[in-house]
Amino acid sequence: MKKVAVVMGSDSDLPVVEKALSVLDELSVPYAVHVYSAHRTPIEARGFALHAAENGFGVVICAAGMAAHLAGAIAANTVLPVIGIPVNSGSLGGMDALLSTVQMPSGIPVATVGIDGAKNAAYLAAEILAVGDEDLAARLLRSRASSAAQVLEKDRALNRKYEG
Repeated sequence: MKKVAVVMGSDSDLPVVEKALSVLDELSVPYAVHVYSAHRTPIEARGFALHAAENGFGVVICAAGMAAHLAGAIAANTVLPVIGIPVNSGSLGGMDALLSTVQMPSGIPVATVGIDGAKNAAYLAAEILAVGDEDLAARLLRSRASSAAQVLEKDRALNRKYEG
């Protein structure tokens, strides 16, 4: 199975990133975690992206706040799918990071989840890998069924409470 690369621009992004790691663990998706900055370590970030496919990765998740150029810098140097997580780390509530991540030029796409949307980034990464992995697709289906069962149980509990 291909791995997911999870790259954050700063270790201060780790509390958000850990939510993605939790989902990947739940789905038994292998991953590696790195800290590279588009601005402070551009050579290392580029090198990582250039060799990500040959190092066994199938998708890259990038988390960054403020100017949030990390996902775009990685995407510019690989043809692997890149998913950006805009992190709420500045005075603009994450909108700066969202716009920096989502507004990529044609030919260098970055799939972008909501601000601090690490769980959805992990689910999307797993879905991308599941295109070629039936076992992972089955785990995703079980996860969705479990989520649906939890919602329906909450509905039943509310009905019991308010029916009389």
